[in-house]
Amino acid sequence: MSEVLYRKYRPQRFDEVVGQKHVLAVLTAAIIKNRISHAYLFSGPRGTGKTTVARIFARAINCQSKKLEARPCNDCDICREFVSGATLDLIEIDAASSRGIDEIRALKEAVEMLPFRSKYKVYIIDEVHMLTKEAFNALLKTLEEPPLHIVFILATTEIDKVPETIISRVQHFEFRRIPEEDLVGALAEICKKEKLRAEPEALGIIAALAEGSLRDAQSVLDQALAFSEGEIKSKDVRLLLGVPGSELLEKLILALISNDTKSGIQTVQKSILGGTDIKAFFKMLIRNFRFMLYLKVVPEHEKELEKIISKKELAFLKENSDKTETNKIEQTLSALNESYDLLKAAYLPQLALELAVLKITN
Repeated sequence: MSEVLYRKYRPQRFDEVVGQKHVLAVLTAAIIKNRISHAYLFSGPRGTGKTTVARIFARAINCQSKKLEARPCNDCDICREFVSGATLDLIEIDAASSRGIDEIRALKEAVEMLPFRSKYKVYIIDEVHMLTKEAFNALLKTLEEPPLHIVFILATTEIDKVPETIISRVQHFEFRRIPEEDLVGALAEICKKEKLRAEPEALGIIAALAEGSLRDAQSVLDQALAFSEGEIKSKDVRLLLGVPGSELLEKLILALISNDTKSGIQTVQKSILGGTDIKAFFKMLIRNFRFMLYLKVVPEHEKELEKIISKKELAFLKENSDKTETNKIEQTLSALNESYDLLKAAYLPQLALELAVLKITN
């Protein structure tokens, strides 16, 4: 059985991490200057590298390499133990399953023990927002007076559920969604290493629907590999993800910018009969109108778009961007974005898109 891509290509060094330069710059500077804090909090959407960076940082602060800027070297004894999971100085806790007061009390007792081989004993607590109120209070006491040999790294996808008392006692880093262009670059690099051919448009579609998550993009690429024969093509990715064909997408875009209600509604109905996923349709529509706005306002952005969409698609967007008023593109984007939020509550998924068509064309 072959190893899944997101595990096989999990970054092992800071320079392999996609995006998050604002976080990496501070962490690497802290290592070089030997200014290690007792606790960190990584927050942000799933699949943006929080746990990965936490593991790299845990190795880096314990790495034995004399070149501080090269840490982690992944070659010294400590690094190898951390990578293999053989170390007792890296403890990972899933707060979703270990969320009670008893687990945190046990942790409070364990932190008093000195590291076995490393300089620091590192605790990574994933999904920390899942801890109970009592567990948070117990953790707070540990964070207030931590032993010098302990470093906590808390990670969460829901920062609003983490008490302010906890946030005030840690260094907080917010991880951002990874830009589509960076995701395409990362996927292209994987294809290169795997000696696979892939259409740039196919990778662009995967990146567009990954919502800034590299892990999600890699998982879809894995599916596409199993689905495709020899080459990852855009038509196969569209079928796999329920993305409408370019003809349907272009037809609806033309209906929206020309205020053709009838054609717009008929196109939505046709897409449903063809098995299109409405959520994916929404995302691709928003994506294309956003590209049109860029072509209208920042024409030089065309060079970036050439990397992620086909020449035919780019020509279509450029042509219609030129003859559509900026206000119309802006209003369409706003209406689509508002209607997208109705998907969860809509009785029928297509209803949200049909309402958007009515609003935009009228």
